Amino acid sequence: MSSMRNIVYFLIIGALIVLVGQFQSWNLALSILNLCIISAIMALGVNIQWGYAGLFNVGIMGFAALGGLAAMLISMPPVREAWSVGGLGVTGGVLAMILTVVCAVFSYRKMQGRRFRMFIVILISVAGYFLVRRFFDPASDVIEKVNPAASGYLGGLGLPILLAWPVGGILAGAAAWVVGKITLGLRADYLAIATLGISEIIVAMLKNEDWMTRGVKNVVGLPRPVPYEINLQQSEWFIQLSARLETDPVTFSSIFVKLCYAGLFGIVLLLVLYLSEKALRSPWGRMMRAIRDNEISAEAMGKDVKARHLQVFVLGSVVVGIAGAMLTTLDGQLTPSSYQPLRFTFLIWVMVIVGGSGNNWGAILGGFVIWFFWIESEPMGIWLMNTLTSQMDSGSALRAHLIDSAQHMRLMTMGLILLLTLRFSPRGLIPEKNAQH
Repeated sequence: MSSMRNIVYFLIIGALIVLVGQFQSWNLALSILNLCIISAIMALGVNIQWGYAGLFNVGIMGFAALGGLAAMLISMPPVREAWSVGGLGVTGGVLAMILTVVCAVFSYRKMQGRRFRMFIVILISVAGYFLVRRFFDPASDVIEKVNPAASGYLGGLGLPILLAWPVGGILAGAAAWVVGKITLGLRADYLAIATLGISEIIVAMLKNEDWMTRGVKNVVGLPRPVPYEINLQQSEWFIQLSARLETDPVTFSSIFVKLCYAGLFGIVLLLVLYLSEKALRSPWGRMMRAIRDNEISAEAMGKDVKARHLQVFVLGSVVVGIAGAMLTTLDGQLTPSSYQPLRFTFLIWVMVIVGGSGNNWGAILGGFVIWFFWIESEPMGIWLMNTLTSQMDSGSALRAHLIDSAQHMRLMTMGLILLLTLRFSPRGLIPEKNAQH
């Protein structure tokens, strides 16, 4: 019975996307579909952390931003002139940073029990900071002066952007390992505050380190893993296909590109879902849920709770990083100012809660439901207000105010969906299987 209900949920959301295609446009419907898939992958990453292990990570935005950074660093061509004037300084700064960390860790371990251990570590860290700035500051200044209107940064590696997806996951996972080593073991509310703060630091770095990301000037024109519309419109085979389907080549080229993206994103979603399901049903998955439900009992059974928490924290962040790289690929640009907690943390958590934490299929459903209504709530609100005020005078101030306020239906709709779900299905639309009745 529950399996049939779950299928009905997915059929309903599929039908809603089809209705958008029929009554608005297929371009919009496919855009919603692509963003739903990416949101579902992010929700799977958070579900791994919260649903499997009960880790309250409020720093999702930071790991998604690192995925976006990877997409830019991998795909954009290097700026040769910037490298020639400042590349040596940046390389020296990176080496100085690595040397500082190695020396600080080495001193901390070797001086265990010594009175001045922390003093020496702090001294090394402060000296290392000034050494790093000694290299970075002059290099970044000259890099940012290299054609600042068009570049003003080092660029990337000029590799295929599809390589950026796993690299985005690795970059986010590495950051999660560092964050986890520092914060895991803290109480849940302290962990949430720490991860939120660290994610804000990551985004602030992307906004201000112009030599690396161009900051708020954005990096545009990222290469695509799919064809460009203009190239399709000039291809004989595509023109013939459009004629066979009796469609306009210009419109169909945009639809074709979005279908290509949907195919790539769908493959990643299915792969992440398959691996997540295998992990959840394995002895490792049962162990993680046992730790989540009762840490004290798990520790009494000899399980290293902190190590397992670090492991699952890194795995979930890897998935979020991959999704962040996919989103930047779809956008075709890195826009550091677009990383906002509302979009990349709050909404993802709502997806997991509404879908059903601890259930991978529930996380996917939540991703589709929440993102669909996030996009469509505004046109739905305009339609609703127009209907409600249709009998009012066209010059009515109240009518104008209600129609102008329709754009605020988005937040109201999210709150309404969340409240209704918590009231009538507190475990989510597709609850964790061992919690179903």
